[in-house]
Amino acid sequence: MSAKAIMIQGTMSNSGKTFITAGLCRVFMQDGYKVAPFKSQNMALNSYITSDGLEIGRAQAMQAEAAGIEPKVTMNPILLKPTSTMGSQVIVNGEVMGNMKASDYFRNKTNLIPEVKKAYDSLTEEYDIIVIEGAGSPAEINLKENDIVNMGMAKMANAPVLLVADIDRGGVFASVYGTIMLLEEEEKKMMKGVVINKFRGDVEILKPGLDMLEEKVHVPVVGVVPYESIYIDDEDSLSERLTKYSIKEGIDIAIIKLPHISNFTDFNVLELFKEVSLRYVRNKSELGKPDLIILPGTKNTMADLSYLRESGLEGTILRLVNEGTKIIGICGGFQILGKELHDPLNIEHGGSMRGMGLLDISTTFEKSKVRTRTRGYWAKTEDIYEVYNKEISGYEIHMGGTKNLGTAKAIITLEDGRIDGYGNENLSVWGSYLHGIFDNEELTKSIIKTLMNEKGITSEENNLSLKDYKEEQYNKLADLIRNSIDMKKVYEILEEGV
Repeated sequence: MSAKAIMIQGTMSNSGKTFITAGLCRVFMQDGYKVAPFKSQNMALNSYITSDGLEIGRAQAMQAEAAGIEPKVTMNPILLKPTSTMGSQVIVNGEVMGNMKASDYFRNKTNLIPEVKKAYDSLTEEYDIIVIEGAGSPAEINLKENDIVNMGMAKMANAPVLLVADIDRGGVFASVYGTIMLLEEEEKKMMKGVVINKFRGDVEILKPGLDMLEEKVHVPVVGVVPYESIYIDDEDSLSERLTKYSIKEGIDIAIIKLPHISNFTDFNVLELFKEVSLRYVRNKSELGKPDLIILPGTKNTMADLSYLRESGLEGTILRLVNEGTKIIGICGGFQILGKELHDPLNIEHGGSMRGMGLLDISTTFEKSKVRTRTRGYWAKTEDIYEVYNKEISGYEIHMGGTKNLGTAKAIITLEDGRIDGYGNENLSVWGSYLHGIFDNEELTKSIIKTLMNEKGITSEENNLSLKDYKEEQYNKLADLIRNSIDMKKVYEILEEGV
């Protein structure tokens, strides 16, 4: 028997669709159902590599984790990774289809409907419930033609819809009313409930407005979800994490918010250390004098290196490193730390560029994309981090190959014999292609401990378990959903369908 489905749409981007979808996945899982997330088309630079080496949106991997299942490419058949303001790399069924301008993709996306339907149908044969997430808003009337991610997907799956609205940004009644009124009559009938998200205050004061809203849109409000700090992986560049800017006593870690930043979820684990201030920095005036600078992954390494140069951030970073600040680069950030970048096939920018020169390495961009989950062992580096020969795991997503020009120190040897990552002599500067490298708890604890020792700060024993912490957060999210959304009504909506 095929699965029942429910779809979560939003009045706007970052309304909380990903959050509510993950929460429902955990609730259904706790209630004994086999549940899977699905998003037909995701536009995000945070991605994940499945166990069979295919690329999907990080949010769907997180939602699968909340559902207690292994992420699969069928949960996100189309992933768009922006390479510029006008175009994206198009990934279909986990593999690169090519780069397209937005206008070209819009004209051709109907050709991908069979792939979306095939992926969705495969999940319905395996699971009891599918929680489908939309994108942006269904009321983006300029994009409604041939829609495959909002109401077009709801029709394809014959799924009832819950509409999520963010009250924290204001105008919640207008956004709900406007969204529903811009739908076609057939689509309005599919809208079965409204969820008000990120509420602060007394719900009793809100209730008269909710009653008036229900009268006007003829759709019940099935829940008001309080604003609560629950730490799960974010989907895109609108994440509130990227606006954090606070420094407290202890270790100050500054992540450079590159214009094409990708996989910033790599660093979420650092927030779990109470001794650490983690902040995202956009310009040199914000940088200050951190203990550690991280250059994150990027979808356009050469363009973001130009940004560092033109903004003056490169010069400021080089001065700070010369004064003793440590720096780590991940994936594209690792490439930027080197001496040379070459793009003979015009994969990104074309031609060659001088890197920051902090590592004696050279990167050449290639047509084929490295896309794999892997593991290896930390090399002997004078035991700076006390993790010699410890297993290190993560996943690679890059289109460049990097070689040692002579004096760089190898830091990780992968199980297939390849070298991943290089550092300078004392590891004050190092980088790696491995996304998720900070999820290796022993290494991350050692990095933080080393920074604290150098500042003369006494570190307490940290019994951090990332897996346990994530489970705690998913269960906390499920409790939030149960306490604020009428789950009896949600189950009725599931049973009745459309």
